[in-house]
Amino acid sequence: MTSAPSPSAASKLIRLIKFGMVGSLGFVWDSGTVYALRPLIGLTCATLVAYFVAATLNWVLNRVWTFKGAGHHEHPVLQWLRFLSANSLGFFLNRGTVYLLFYIFPFCIQHPIVALAAGAAAGMLANFSMSQKIVFREKPPASALELAEMSVEIAPSSTHQKSDA
Repeated sequence: MTSAPSPSAASKLIRLIKFGMVGSLGFVWDSGTVYALRPLIGLTCATLVAYFVAATLNWVLNRVWTFKGAGHHEHPVLQWLRFLSANSLGFFLNRGTVYLLFYIFPFCIQHPIVALAAGAAAGMLANFSMSQKIVFREKPPASALELAEMSVEIAPSSTHQKSDA
């Protein structure tokens, strides 16, 4: 049995760099949204809303540029929802870092951009890994079970063979 060829190491590095560039733009959108909404809805709510604004814009750019052509076999809304779901670990790392810094360092409440930058860095690698493995796949999962298995398979070495015992 042959499967679709996996991207080369160079291709993965290029995708990681593009993902980082999109993430940098996401940081700008995230920060801009926080600063724009903070006076209207407060820092905590603005930080949550800003994450979803930035995540949505990141998904669009990653779809059309970073992972161009990969994962276009499914409906965009379903892919966007999968992107948000797959990046939930990154969300908790990102916003967990942000809120922890708000709690520990009052300076970060006065200058949220410091906490937002630390949060973006904390979530980036987890988001890239999950985006590449679950969201922007060359071949769609054949079933819900395959999708669930892909979701928990973080490292290639975690694949186990079934025994006939």
